[in-house]
Amino acid sequence: MSARHALLHQWPADPRDALPLALWDAPSIEAATGGRASHQFQASGVEMDSRDVRPGDLFIALKGEAMDGHKFLPAAFTKGAVAAIVDRPVDYPHVLVKDTTQALHALAHYARDRGKAVRIGVTGSVGKTGVKEAIFAALDRSSRGAAHRSVRSYNNHVGVPLSLARMPARAKYGVFEMGMNHEGEIAPLSAHVRPHVALITTIAPAHIENLGSMEAIADEKSQIFTGLMPGGTAIIPADSDYAPRMIANAKAMGVTIVTFGRSADADVRLIDAIPSANGGSLVTAQLGSGLSAARLCFTVAEPGEHWVSNALGVIAAVRAAGGDLGAAGLALAEMGGLKGRGARLEIEAAGGKALMIDESYNANPASMRATLKALGQTPALRRIAVLGSMKELGDFAPDFHRQLAEPLVKEGIDHVILVGEEMRALAGELGRRSGDALGFKPTFYHCSTPGEAIEALDAFGLTHGDTVLVKGSNSVGLGGLVSHYTSNASTRGG
Repeated sequence: MSARHALLHQWPADPRDALPLALWDAPSIEAATGGRASHQFQASGVEMDSRDVRPGDLFIALKGEAMDGHKFLPAAFTKGAVAAIVDRPVDYPHVLVKDTTQALHALAHYARDRGKAVRIGVTGSVGKTGVKEAIFAALDRSSRGAAHRSVRSYNNHVGVPLSLARMPARAKYGVFEMGMNHEGEIAPLSAHVRPHVALITTIAPAHIENLGSMEAIADEKSQIFTGLMPGGTAIIPADSDYAPRMIANAKAMGVTIVTFGRSADADVRLIDAIPSANGGSLVTAQLGSGLSAARLCFTVAEPGEHWVSNALGVIAAVRAAGGDLGAAGLALAEMGGLKGRGARLEIEAAGGKALMIDESYNANPASMRATLKALGQTPALRRIAVLGSMKELGDFAPDFHRQLAEPLVKEGIDHVILVGEEMRALAGELGRRSGDALGFKPTFYHCSTPGEAIEALDAFGLTHGDTVLVKGSNSVGLGGLVSHYTSNASTRGG
């Protein structure tokens, strides 16, 4: 035997090598769901929307109040589905079960338990998706592609179990986003995931219309701790006004608590953050205290102070999950904005190019202020904001919209286009204001639809060197405005 062959025989064994390569096959689905397979097959993916099916997928025919997935079986198989989970016999390869929703849950739990993946759950009022993506990027880098995460914003009662069902048996890490609109929605999601690490990004008045108070929002977000595995870690933003409340909620679960932020007693504490040339930040953080304390210096590509805080949470989560902090620093340095959540795109303008910042997917008072501050710090000839209504604020909506006048003036935003009925309150406030100490206040225009906003932005005219922020709740539809200007755009790094 050659020396090279001898070394191969000494290669360390990994228990994951005994796990299946296929995501699902007929016997494993039968074992998970108690169903009966009509054929033998292997599936490489799981999908519930026939429009998104790819060749090799298992299609789950879910039934809702208004829609029955069984009607879309022909479309799913036309697009390449290899089998379906159904509650009635059909003329396609299938697994027959009593209830397809319960079968999805069973697949999720089976996928969760069959491997040894360390699972991280992420919730919060602002920044869930970006933080989830950053944690995934860090763990995927250090595990050489063996990390898994929920895609897009699959964070509800269907998206979370679907994301679990998509987790390969050989995954070393799984990162799952959990969202809510009403009380009682987080705990069931955490029960599905059973995370080893649970992170709350921040508490802000998102969905306050349904929850009624900030305290109720903090309590509902804290429900992510109810599903933690024994010995699990709760990661909490130390700078939040509601940190003591969340810490008390975590203590009631008997879990390890790690805090992050600028606070002097934070476990992952910001020492310094210096703006970097690309618009991000050079961050120095201290991990732990006393003789075991360590310092970590890394770059955050995403601009804005809110991303400095997000990065501390990412570092805390990666550390708690046993990941590589060096890989986490590299991932944060390379993170680009996501579509609808900070993507920076160059668009055509008179005399050259303008920058469009796409924050069109979501908005609440805290994220509006954070992104307006980031806009104010962005070098630009003129700073323009297209702001859509913030939804689900209930009786608080007029005040929260009016209060945006202050950051618009403070950050020196030159022109504002306001979209939606709720933004009428902000238009009224801007109209009443006399400006700052130097008499500055933005010019503004109020309209009802994204189409009217496009006309208003064209009428205002974009010039080389302008920066345009587009932000609003997803239902306002400002993503269409972004698409109008960026169909042939290029992404700008940093």
